[in-house]
Amino acid sequence: MGELGSQVVAPPAAVTSPGAAAVVQTEPGQLSRALGDRQVQFIAIGGAIGAGLFLASGEAIHKAGPGLLLDYMITGIIVFLIARALGELAIYRPVAGSFASYAEEFIGPWAGFLTGWSYWLNWILAGIAEVSAIGIYFHYWYPDLPQWIPALCAVIVLYGANVISVKLYGEIEFWLSLVKVVTILAMIALGSVIIFFGLKGTSGPADFSNLWSHGGVFPHGATGVLLALPIAAFSFGGTEVLGLTAGEVKDPSKSLPKAFNGIIYRILIFYIGALTVIMTLYPWDQLDPKASPFVLVFARIGLPAAAAIVNIVVISAAASACNSGLFATSRMLYSMSGSGQAPRFLSHLNKHQVPSRCLAVSVAMMLLGVLLNYLVPASVFNYAITGVLVFLLWTWIVIMVSHMRYRRAVQNGSKPGVAFRLPGSPVTNWLVLVFVGVIVILMAFDPETRIAFYFAAAWFGVLGAIYFALGLAGAGRSNGNKTVVT
Repeated sequence: MGELGSQVVAPPAAVTSPGAAAVVQTEPGQLSRALGDRQVQFIAIGGAIGAGLFLASGEAIHKAGPGLLLDYMITGIIVFLIARALGELAIYRPVAGSFASYAEEFIGPWAGFLTGWSYWLNWILAGIAEVSAIGIYFHYWYPDLPQWIPALCAVIVLYGANVISVKLYGEIEFWLSLVKVVTILAMIALGSVIIFFGLKGTSGPADFSNLWSHGGVFPHGATGVLLALPIAAFSFGGTEVLGLTAGEVKDPSKSLPKAFNGIIYRILIFYIGALTVIMTLYPWDQLDPKASPFVLVFARIGLPAAAAIVNIVVISAAASACNSGLFATSRMLYSMSGSGQAPRFLSHLNKHQVPSRCLAVSVAMMLLGVLLNYLVPASVFNYAITGVLVFLLWTWIVIMVSHMRYRRAVQNGSKPGVAFRLPGSPVTNWLVLVFVGVIVILMAFDPETRIAFYFAAAWFGVLGAIYFALGLAGAGRSNGNKTVVT
């Protein structure tokens, strides 16, 4: 087929009630609406349960001890509020650009440009962190294996899965997420059996007293809890990917409210439940902050088979999160290319209605992460997660500010309202923004994370220069996506 030139595809109409029948049909030149309810449910989990829980939690436990549970509880509530705000916006206008589109509509074109490109970089860095974690996990079996090799294999396999079709992506993400969900629940169950009934062959007593008998519940005081808060925030990053599925969901008004509402309960169970069991099974102060506490605990209490199984699961969890990253980056690029905020040649859908060129660009960037795993294997993971957190915080700010302005527009009658709303707005919006401010202050005072702000400042400076150099400041943006298909 030939080019369609500058054909503009209008976005789906707003949905005024979550209960209404609103299955949006796919038109030629549009992304495929092939994601069903169960796939969307597990995509919401898949992006958020990865290296943040299985690897970075080791460093967080080292900093806060059992007090880390408070960090995850607070952060979980904040993320639920962000999810509800994004859910309200996604049901109002279910588009692939998600919060970048809402930023442009309710804040300004500059905000949409900065947000789209920054979120793209956010998930590139997150993907690099996840594939780096895969390389680290393989050291459990092969200590001398260069970690760039598993990282490269992961990127190649996930690229193949994403380029074929969004339905295949959804299926793979469903099963990868299901594996880690079932395993975490099984681990909680097995750990509970060990705690309550004991198990012959363990190297030490597994008891709830481990939560307070090694320096107390807050062994490093309020300082430790605060220092671990940014790690908890990073761990919950990825839930916002759910907003990007809105452009490819069969029935947004039905699937999205379920998925957004279910985020908080599932993640709090998986994070708080799993980490409580981990720190009960084994003294928290004897865990290695550089290794996965999940694998380490089962290996040290005399269950090497269980440890090996958990290691397989944490590898699949990292692959799942990276899979979500490839989806997120390609859809964000596609949305921006259709509006002139990214190169037009990226506005291309292959025969499976997948933005294959956007996907290829994102994969190429993740391959740079593979190169970093070859050059600086010991540092790449920490550098990547620090950068991720800065851009994640920007995304959260944009979502909450866009939501407040959307609600203001609903109140004055210029925008249609939806039944799925953020409770307590605008107070809850400001609560989230204060939380983000606290995280920013904590990162600014920490020498290990402060460098991320210099990187972010340079990134925003470059984007600002490009924005004005290309004349985008006066161009505005349509609500549709321009697409070129073959």
